[in-house]
Amino acid sequence: MKIYTKTGDRGQTGLMGGIRVNKDDIRVDTYGTFDEVNSFIGLLRTKLDPNHDWQDRLHQIQVELMNTMSHLATPTEHKEKNTMPLPDKMDVFCEKWIDEVEANLSSKSDYFILPGGNEASALCHVVRSQLRRGERKLIALHRQYPVERSILLFINRLSDLFFSLSRAALEEENLPEERWRAFLYQREEK
Repeated sequence: MKIYTKTGDRGQTGLMGGIRVNKDDIRVDTYGTFDEVNSFIGLLRTKLDPNHDWQDRLHQIQVELMNTMSHLATPTEHKEKNTMPLPDKMDVFCEKWIDEVEANLSSKSDYFILPGGNEASALCHVVRSQLRRGERKLIALHRQYPVERSILLFINRLSDLFFSLSRAALEEENLPEERWRAFLYQREEK
């Protein structure tokens, strides 16, 4: 089987169920953004030791992103044909990991941080900012074609997770955070 099909030569691509849409369709743009995110998580994983504590959980996130993209590429009229699992409880997975990371950091997160410091931290910020862009596209998609709540929650928590991981990557190498300015809002404690 050849990798190229030539079916996209005229600026269209296929969604699940065989429906053809323009390559700049909101669905394609949204899942394409999460494809970028997944690629950068893969790059982050290559920069970490194969036995690093994050490897298994990052792998799980990558699998859940693939499942999520599958759902985003499925038009409403074909939802029942999609057999990929939804990212149920992945928001809770992210929250638990955030709480674990933040509990082990030497300082609270009260500042905007300049991306950088080391490669892993900088990559976490790249992923975080791509997730925020993807979330904006996801909300636009959701207004046109309702998206499952578990996907909305998962993507929102992921960007928070990668902010915390960026801080942990610095602390792991005893590097200081480059703080820009304090958050202007106070977070509500649960």
